[in-house]
Amino acid sequence: MTALAHRHLEANGLRHHILEQGTGPLVLLCHGWPELSWSWRHQIGPLADAGFHVVAPDLRGFGETDAPREIDAYTMLHTVGDMVGLVHALGEEHAVIVGHDWGAQLAWTATLFRPDVFRAVAALSVPYAPRGHMSMLDVARKHGLHRFYMLYFQDIGVAEAVLEKDPHDALLRLIYSASGEIPSRREGWPFVIPENRTILDVCPRPDHELAWLPEADLRVYSDAYRRSGFRGTLNWYRCMDLTWRLMAPWTGMPIPVPAMFIGGEHDAVLRMPGLNTALENMPRTVPKLLRAEIVPGVGHWIQQEAPQRVTELLLAFLARPSQMV
Repeated sequence: MTALAHRHLEANGLRHHILEQGTGPLVLLCHGWPELSWSWRHQIGPLADAGFHVVAPDLRGFGETDAPREIDAYTMLHTVGDMVGLVHALGEEHAVIVGHDWGAQLAWTATLFRPDVFRAVAALSVPYAPRGHMSMLDVARKHGLHRFYMLYFQDIGVAEAVLEKDPHDALLRLIYSASGEIPSRREGWPFVIPENRTILDVCPRPDHELAWLPEADLRVYSDAYRRSGFRGTLNWYRCMDLTWRLMAPWTGMPIPVPAMFIGGEHDAVLRMPGLNTALENMPRTVPKLLRAEIVPGVGHWIQQEAPQRVTELLLAFLARPSQMV
C-alpha cells in the first residue's frame, strides 16, 4: 500500500495539484463546487487498496491548480482537455473517470469527447442530460427565474464579494444548505435568491459541527479559498452558455461507455430545471448504464455524507471486467 501524496504536474498548459495514491489502472476523481480534491478523502485509500492508481485533482480554477482569469478559459473543451492532459502526464493512456457535481458534468462530457481515453464513467449528483435546444441558463431566463443562483453568479465580482468576506462561514453555510441534514427541505439550497439579498442570506448556518464534515476538514476548504478566492471556480458557471454553443455537434448524443449514477435522496439538483427528468431518461440517454442508486437520507455531498456506501458502489463498479482499463 502506498501513502497518499500531494504533488503538482503540468498538463494542458496549466500547473495542476493532485492527490494521488496506489498503482494499477487509473481512476480520476473529479470534485464539484465549492469543493476540492479533498472531497474524495474517504474514497482514495480504499480504491488504492483495491489495486487502482487513484488521482483526485483540484480542477481548473480551484485550490492549488492554476486559475486563468479569462472567463472563456473554463469551457468543457478546456476542462476535458485538462483531464486528457492529466492522463497523459501520468503516463497512462486510459482511465475510468468519476465525478461529483461539476465534476460529474465534466466526467459525462469527457466520455462524449474521448471515449477512447475514458472507458467508463461514474457520476454523482448530476444525471446525464444531453445537450438540448436551450442552455440551462436560457431555460431559467425563459421561466423568469432571473435570480436563479447560476444567473446570480454571472455578474463578475458580486458573488466573490459575498463569499470572500469570510470563506469559512460562506462554505459552512453553502455546504450545510445543500446537505441531507437540513431540518426542512424548504430551507435547503436556494434555487432563486430574492431581490436585495445575497446567496448567504438564504443559506442557514448550522448550530452544531457537522458529523460528516468535521472542523478540520472544513478548514482545508476554507484555508484554500482564503488563498485562491472564488473567481476561478465561479467562471465554470460563467462559461455555461458558451459551452452550450460549442457543444452543438454533440446535441442529443448518448453516453457511449459503461456508466453508473449515484444520487442523494434529498439532493436538490434532482429537482433543478433541465435535470428533474434526466434521471428517468437515463436508460435511453445512457444505454450502457449498469447501475443507478439513490442513497437514502443524504443530500448533495454524497461521497462525504455517505462515504462507505459510495465507496462500496465505486468498488463494485470498478470490479466489473469491462471497466478495467
